Amino acid sequence: MNSKRFREDDYLERRKHLANLNEQELKETFWALAEKAVSPLVDLAYKNTSPAIERSVLLRMGFSSLEAKDLVEKTINHGLISKGAGHVVYRLSKLENLSIRDAGLKLIKNYGWDIVKSSFGVKEHE
Repeated sequence: MNSKRFREDDYLERRKHLANLNEQELKETFWALAEKAVSPLVDLAYKNTSPAIERSVLLRMGFSSLEAKDLVEKTINHGLISKGAGHVVYRLSKLENLSIRDAGLKLIKNYGWDIVKSSFGVKEHE
């Protein structure tokens, strides 16, 4: 029973700063704290990717798993993974007026990497 009383006392002490808030203020406080808690995760997801995520994007763009794997590996090898493999394919499709599929297949055959790198402002030797 002592532990319950301790927890109750702790709860009462810790909620003092919330005691005088109305329902709307409580909601606003909750959402502000929730945003503060998840913002590092959102930031991490926005600024980072992984080969698995990039393969998943390419699969949804219509490439087979083997094609997606090859495109991701080549994107990494060309130093463009931070741009996103799907974005690389999309960029070539727009620059060369190709379908997404045709652009991806050209990249798999090692055509267009210099064009894409240049469009992203990445030097060839990087």
